[in-house]
Amino acid sequence: MRPNLAARLGVWSAHHRKTAILGWLLFVVLATTIGGASGMVTASDEEMGVGDSGRAARILDEAGVEEPAGELVMVAARTPDGWRDAAADLSKALTATGDVRDLQAPLPSEDGKDALLRFEMKGASDDAADRVQAVLDAVRKAQDEGARNGISVYQFGDASSEKQLSDLLSDDLTKAEFTAVPLALGILLVAFGAVVAALLPVGLALTACVAAFGLLSLASHQLHLFETTYSVMFLMGLAVGVDYCLFYLRRERDERAAGADADTALRIAAATSGRAVLVSGLTVMVAMAGMFLSGLLLFKGFALATILVVCVAMLGSVTVLPALLAGLGDRIDAGRIPFLNRKGKKGAHASGGIAGKLLRPVLAMPKFFAVGATVLLLALAAPALGMKTEQLGLEKQFGSDAPLSVSFRKITEEFPGGPTPAQVVVKAHDADGIASKEMRDALAAVVRDAGNGAELTVHKGAGVAEIDVPLPGDGSDAQSKKALGGLRDDVVPAAFDGLDADAYVGGELAESEDFSDQLAQGIVPVFAFIAAVTFLLMLFSFRSVVIAVTSIALNLLSVGAAYGVMTAVFQHGWGAELIGSEKVGAIENWMPLFVLVVLFGLSMDYHVFVVSRIREARDRGLDNRSAIREGITRTAGAVTGAAVIMVAVFAVFGTLSMQDMQQMGVGLGVAVLLDATLVRMVLLPSLMTLLGDRNWRTPGWLSWLPQISHSEEASVQPMPRPVPSARA
Repeated sequence: MRPNLAARLGVWSAHHRKTAILGWLLFVVLATTIGGASGMVTASDEEMGVGDSGRAARILDEAGVEEPAGELVMVAARTPDGWRDAAADLSKALTATGDVRDLQAPLPSEDGKDALLRFEMKGASDDAADRVQAVLDAVRKAQDEGARNGISVYQFGDASSEKQLSDLLSDDLTKAEFTAVPLALGILLVAFGAVVAALLPVGLALTACVAAFGLLSLASHQLHLFETTYSVMFLMGLAVGVDYCLFYLRRERDERAAGADADTALRIAAATSGRAVLVSGLTVMVAMAGMFLSGLLLFKGFALATILVVCVAMLGSVTVLPALLAGLGDRIDAGRIPFLNRKGKKGAHASGGIAGKLLRPVLAMPKFFAVGATVLLLALAAPALGMKTEQLGLEKQFGSDAPLSVSFRKITEEFPGGPTPAQVVVKAHDADGIASKEMRDALAAVVRDAGNGAELTVHKGAGVAEIDVPLPGDGSDAQSKKALGGLRDDVVPAAFDGLDADAYVGGELAESEDFSDQLAQGIVPVFAFIAAVTFLLMLFSFRSVVIAVTSIALNLLSVGAAYGVMTAVFQHGWGAELIGSEKVGAIENWMPLFVLVVLFGLSMDYHVFVVSRIREARDRGLDNRSAIREGITRTAGAVTGAAVIMVAVFAVFGTLSMQDMQQMGVGLGVAVLLDATLVRMVLLPSLMTLLGDRNWRTPGWLSWLPQISHSEEASVQPMPRPVPSARA
């Protein structure tokens, strides 16, 4: 029998250890150096936009209309006109920074106790956040002085909020990344009881991430990326990199525990776990490609990042890892930790004792456990039936007590629509048409119907006009959405009907609504693609329709449970305070699609690894129940270790400041925990026991599928043994 690709790669690496190791290091260095030199290209707001709001943004961008970064500062006093001295001093301080322009006179509120200062940042809006620090310092000084006189000062604007958001996001992600690695290393130390064995998976995962970072930077020149894409890549890279190495290393240790010598154990690991890594990696990459069908640049970037890092981690696991294991030999146990390094037969490490005891009742009463596990997962998924999604506003994103949220809320309460107006953008097909009487009448009609506060700006040279329209409400609530709908459906179409021009409504709320609409349209083709790809790859790998259908069903149960827990915690607030969060009444609109794709990918890691081991035992002649018992118990240690690491990493994200990061951490963490325990240890074995030989039957109409061996091929060339020295 011809050895499989993973086995051939493993044997080659063991024969050419120096070439494999140096080649990997050279690849990592070159990818990092070239990628770092090229730099990453981030997507602009115009590129990220979809729908009418995206068209409006692109019209302004193509016309060369530079949108200034606007800022609002509200000075609040206890008595009417009590703000005047403070506002005057602040105006002088802002002017003295040299970074502001068009500073308007203070606008009093209806009760006269508050005043609003409006101004714009000088220079391009794209880098205004980098130049806003002097303004922030002036406002902070006014806040400190005002606090002694009963005056409160609140600031919110494009530049100030972007800087605060960027700083907070950077701090959070840095904390997550620097916490995740020590966590993974600590868990591996407990799992293996040896420093070298623990460092190997983490080292491979980190080098894979570093190389993928460089490749992604190069690719970003063709597909521009969102700022958080690198963090998503690191999250996935660390997860799959550790998983693949752990699966490979655990199989090698199991074979050593069974009495095989080091060379044979590594050969078997290459042919079996190595093959499972290739199948799993390919499945994850193709599944992630489904995000390209979403129609959103954000998800296209996520897809590219995860495909790159999974590919690099997969290749490293089947090439440089066998070389390292062959070179290390028994030194893989160097740096043993007392009381953790439990060794079995011939000094190797067996696994599966606890799993075997837990599995015994499941196999004895499969129907009871199958029904019980399914009911429990469906109960956890039940809250998802009422899931609501939206683009979370500042108060929901950062919590009602966050300084940014407080400033936004205070300003919108006294001056509704100020921070987040809608924006009507009109482009005449004939540049001179923007100045025609008909066009002037139409623009005036929109300003009139929009009410007080609407501001018209005409760019005659570009043939473009824009109208800022304040929206009632807080800019994201039902009142604001109703006003936006009226503007889009009634006011704008009626005003420009019959004119030779394009008119679109943009702004933050419009962008959020258009993004949500595109997500709703994109989730169906993405899911259909992922389900079809998963089905076909599992069918090809195991030649079983039952296994393929079961794979999809189990993954859907895990995803449904994740949705239900996210809805219960964040939408309804059940236990949200336990993770330092609060009830926000909705799930971030991009989260369901993201969680679906990521969980399908990560679940396939476990599923392929476990089912491959079951099929391997079946191919050796064991009956169905015995094959299930061996497959589950032999993979339990690796699956549990990988799951604990991923849950720990996701838990770190669940403790960050931003609501969407918390939702992602909790959703993925709960799903992985359930998938590795309830699904793989209870539901999968009980279902496969009930299905019996039907698990492995290949319908006649699929007899053309190639027969793929899941066991170690005897024809694989043995690993090379060290050549004895002349002295010996």
